[in-house]
Amino acid sequence: MSDIPLHLVPVRSREAKDFVRTWHRHHPPPAGQIFAVGAADERGTLRAVAIVGRPVARHLDDGATLEVTRTASDGARNANSLLYGAGWRAAKALGYRRLITYTQDGESGASLRGAGWRVIASRPPRAGWHTPSRPRASHGNDHITRLLWEAL
Repeated sequence: MSDIPLHLVPVRSREAKDFVRTWHRHHPPPAGQIFAVGAADERGTLRAVAIVGRPVARHLDDGATLEVTRTASDGARNANSLLYGAGWRAAKALGYRRLITYTQDGESGASLRGAGWRVIASRPPRAGWHTPSRPRASHGNDHITRLLWEAL
């Protein structure tokens, strides 16, 4: 696949979520967001999106940290690296001091390494969020080891 020049574009919440619904391998769109950013080709066709929001883990939601809760692409080369870098620059410009994300076991993390991120922790598989007192549906990441990454 040849390198197609991509550039950053603003993306509205609904468009970002629709793109994730179409292109993400294993997760639905997240419920909320602080901002989204897209990568488009020279014709203006959206090729990838990143959605950035509050950290999912309550103990990380300190007011200074954001989380890339979803990225999705149609396979455009280097699109996710472009978006991870842009997400960190945007988060810093908004006054945030930390940006994190997770990868699942089996995902290479090449896009994150390409954008200068580093692994800071490994999270063991969760049994799931479902309890008899609070029934919940699986979100596709139960029983899977995850790596926590941080932007540098």
